[in-house]
Amino acid sequence: MRTDNSELTFSQAVERSIITKYRKPIWRAFIKGIQNYKLILKGDRIAVCLSGGKDSMLMAKCLQELNRYSHVIFDLVFLVMDPGYSAENRLIIEENAKRLDIPITIFETGIYDAVVNAGDGACYLCARMRRGYLYKQARVLGCNKIALGHHYDDVIETILMSMFYGGEIRTMLPKLKSTNFEGMELIRPLYLVREEAIITWRNYHRLKFINCACRFQENCLPEGQGAGKRAETKKLIKTLRTQNPVIEKNIFKSVENVQMDSVVGFKKQGTRHSFLDEY
Repeated sequence: MRTDNSELTFSQAVERSIITKYRKPIWRAFIKGIQNYKLILKGDRIAVCLSGGKDSMLMAKCLQELNRYSHVIFDLVFLVMDPGYSAENRLIIEENAKRLDIPITIFETGIYDAVVNAGDGACYLCARMRRGYLYKQARVLGCNKIALGHHYDDVIETILMSMFYGGEIRTMLPKLKSTNFEGMELIRPLYLVREEAIITWRNYHRLKFINCACRFQENCLPEGQGAGKRAETKKLIKTLRTQNPVIEKNIFKSVENVQMDSVVGFKKQGTRHSFLDEY
């Protein structure tokens, strides 16, 4: 039984902080997401996908803790895909995994080399290829699910970006069935965890994770100071929060409370519907 913090290893101290110091903002939010969206079932074998960033590393620790104490029996595989990381970034991932006692399995791909000449479509192509490789490797390892580290702020930013830049209302779902890998599912265990809590947890333990590992953006700006549409959306939400402190909550809840009687149209399974259909 752990009684004295001075006797804990670094990894054990990190684990304890998640269920004590950060119990409300991290652990309870994590458990609520798992339960509300039924993300983990008995017999699941989950590939926990680690990118080397703060979000996926925290996700791995939360899932480790849940796996130790949950009455629901499930297995975990901690999967790292190397799409062509620099030697420095690869080392950071390996050292953090060792410090945090996460038994990672690394497999290599040539994704960065494959998309180098894709121009403006490189990011989209890279993301699709990464997801495909993760599903494929997870299946090889006998997994039926992959877990990604997207959090609450990713969700609300995606909602606004879909409206502003895609002309549609779309959200990032807490779980999703794969269309290309039958029987495989994607889950997002940190769905209800705020990014601010993750950053505070990281800083408390003085952990240093990869902020941007993309070979084509080696000189990425510091966290929160990036460029692009997501960074713009993040800044907008921050500005709106000064006028309405519950703005993020309202954005999140908006896609849970869609009033179908008052929308002009919607799509379901690829078929477009209009309010005129039942007018």
